[in-house]
Amino acid sequence: MNSLDFLFYSKRESSRYIPLHRHECFELVYYFGGAGESRIGSRLFSFADHMFAVISAGTIHDERHDLEGDVLFIGFHSDSPELRQIDAVLQDDEDSTLRQLILRMNDEFTGKRHGYSDMLNHMTGELVIQIQRLTDQRKSEESSLNQLQYVRNYMEENYRQKISIESLAKMSGYSYDRFRHLFKEKYGIAPLQYLYKKRMEYAQLMLYETSLQISEIAYASGFSSEAQFCSMFKRETGMTAKAFRRRTPR
Repeated sequence: MNSLDFLFYSKRESSRYIPLHRHECFELVYYFGGAGESRIGSRLFSFADHMFAVISAGTIHDERHDLEGDVLFIGFHSDSPELRQIDAVLQDDEDSTLRQLILRMNDEFTGKRHGYSDMLNHMTGELVIQIQRLTDQRKSEESSLNQLQYVRNYMEENYRQKISIESLAKMSGYSYDRFRHLFKEKYGIAPLQYLYKKRMEYAQLMLYETSLQISEIAYASGFSSEAQFCSMFKRETGMTAKAFRRRTPR
């Protein structure tokens, strides 16, 4: 059985602190802009725009706002056992599914049209389902993010070989665009740039330690041509490979 307990919209100024408290029902807190931290139980979470907190009944929590933003609070009752295991700050999906739903709930609540109470209880059931879907998605992505580490390990071992980003995406289990996005989010660099970085580091080492021709070093490092290597080397270091070699004692 799902039912709405309370719903209200509030503006939070920067440096606003909401002391530790608890509710007798579940609470969903959706953040529209702003940023800060919330302690839920024993864990501390950061929040920002497009994120939301799910707090189970009786769980103590607080909230500190570092940047001004709007917040929508929804208190509700549910007999869903999965909700009791969340107590966390989560990210809404790319389609803002939860955001759209709670804004519809807010419109229903403020409009108070015929049957609005029953409609809000019905929408609360939809809210519970969407929270569970987003939680399942997060768990799936966290599991799959571990796969990114295996892909990165593969890149570490094989960066001098011909590797396509498409093949790495398949190895990760993600689409091409999703893989690139997650890799950059996790490691702070796009996968192709990461490959080039590893190749450049190896090439610089070869220039330092050997007397091989620059063309040989370019191909041994994994670059497709000497021209590509020389162009990238100049762009990354501000000097030619020959000039780098002359400045490097051997």
